[in-house]
Amino acid sequence: MKKAAFGISAAFGLFLLILDSKTAISGGKEGIQLCLQTVIPSLLPFFVLSSFLCRNISGMPLPFLRPISRLCGMPIGAESLLLLGLLGGYPVGAQNIRECEKAGVLDKIDAERMLGFCNNAGPAFIFGMAGSLFSKSSVPWALWLIHIASAIIVGILLPGRTRSVCRPVKAAEGSFLKDIEKSTKTMANVCCWVILFRVVISFCKRWFFWIFSVEIQVLLTGIAELSNGVVDLVCVPSPGLRFILCSVMLSLGGICVTMQTVSITEELGTGYYFPGKLIQGFLSFLLSAIMQPVLFTGAEIYTVSITSLFCVAAGILTILLILHRNKNNSRIMAPSLI
Repeated sequence: MKKAAFGISAAFGLFLLILDSKTAISGGKEGIQLCLQTVIPSLLPFFVLSSFLCRNISGMPLPFLRPISRLCGMPIGAESLLLLGLLGGYPVGAQNIRECEKAGVLDKIDAERMLGFCNNAGPAFIFGMAGSLFSKSSVPWALWLIHIASAIIVGILLPGRTRSVCRPVKAAEGSFLKDIEKSTKTMANVCCWVILFRVVISFCKRWFFWIFSVEIQVLLTGIAELSNGVVDLVCVPSPGLRFILCSVMLSLGGICVTMQTVSITEELGTGYYFPGKLIQGFLSFLLSAIMQPVLFTGAEIYTVSITSLFCVAAGILTILLILHRNKNNSRIMAPSLI
């Protein structure tokens, strides 16, 4: 049945491409342009440097981040993964966690939990793309701080906390040229997903997105693919609502980022990635709504429809956490070594 469903979906997609090839070509061109002008310049340097950094500091304890890692219930010595997850951008955090799990630095259970809060939008994307949407220079800083705070809170809230220690391993052999080669392959994978989702979004906009308000259209676009959603935020006239929507989209990551994460984590699976992103999106919604009147004079109150949407999301993530809590509470915790 699963194969039949995929086959029918593929056949339907081919039918749409034949029926409306102009929309497909236009969406593909827009996706390529977005990759060349924004995605590659913003992410490729971070991919290269984070790959080089991860290869050299994986499993290395960072004492200045120890208090935060203890709050988040992370293994001792995994602080570098939190740092890379906050600086590297999607999906660098997930990639580093997967590599450490494969190398034996992390237990699989710890790696699955850390996927919930150590895979985030990076400052390059926030300041390079999101920051250009606002006239105030303080807004991208606020977006980044909200993003970091919500990720750390997710780490505190997720069940399955541990006091285990990262296993010391020999530093991975390689060179900076190898890091560039690996980052180029990752970048190609990211661009492929961006272009494909831009085509899907073009069809959605042509056939049924028009029934929604502009704000909902932009939110749905961001849920589908983050870069396209952030670009379309210019269509939202209210800067205050634009700020809230941007903060939420950055935390959720979108379906496209999820697919990239799944393709990178492979046998590791998604772990707590889905409930973690839902919690982070809801927290970002609340924090940005609180900061909105501070940053924007006369800012409008966010719409009821968006509030209802994230209340539903909060209910879903609560159910998910309850379902997983019993299994994780039975885990035997290692004694603290600090």
